[in-house]
Amino acid sequence: MTTAYTLSLDTPQKMAAAAKESARPILKLKVGAAGDLERLHAVRAAAPDAMLIVDANEGWSAKNLRENLKACAKEKVALIEQPLPADDDDALRGIDRIVPICADESFHDRTSFAKLDGKYDAVNIKLDKTGGLTEAILVAQEAEARGMQIMIGCMVSTSLAMAPALLLANRAKFIDLDGPLLLAKDREHGLRYEGSTVFPPTPALWG
Repeated sequence: MTTAYTLSLDTPQKMAAAAKESARPILKLKVGAAGDLERLHAVRAAAPDAMLIVDANEGWSAKNLRENLKACAKEKVALIEQPLPADDDDALRGIDRIVPICADESFHDRTSFAKLDGKYDAVNIKLDKTGGLTEAILVAQEAEARGMQIMIGCMVSTSLAMAPALLLANRAKFIDLDGPLLLAKDREHGLRYEGSTVFPPTPALWG
């Protein structure tokens, strides 16, 4: 599977340099602060062929939502995660979502779907939020039945948390399982990563 690689929130120049150095095919940009348009433009210039996912981490508002959506569309962003606060996302309802919007903090398990209608086009399934693999499978099934795109995501954690999530990756349009790459050290017998390609776990990791 090919996973996104996360660029932490920083200055436009540093994020662009990180994008260029990483040379990854899928980049996830952490944004949600003043200067986001400059960050987006700088990263796109540094990685013209990469798929871009923008994660606003609830950092935008109803006031700047349309401007930021237009900028993302201009830079050919494939997906925007959680642009507005989870408890204040009604501005997403009825707006022209020219870039697909993915629920993250607004979404946990199957009980969350009722709150998403008319606001989101995708859900970020994280096993840490669903409570495990069983609920995650049921969430994926319901998302598919509702015609929503699926993103398989993760917290910053070891390969042991990524291994079960990989079982759902072939059902997802977007895969963000780079948690071990953001650690100083992974656990023993961790997943094998070659660039952005992540390989299935060995029995030594997960049994």
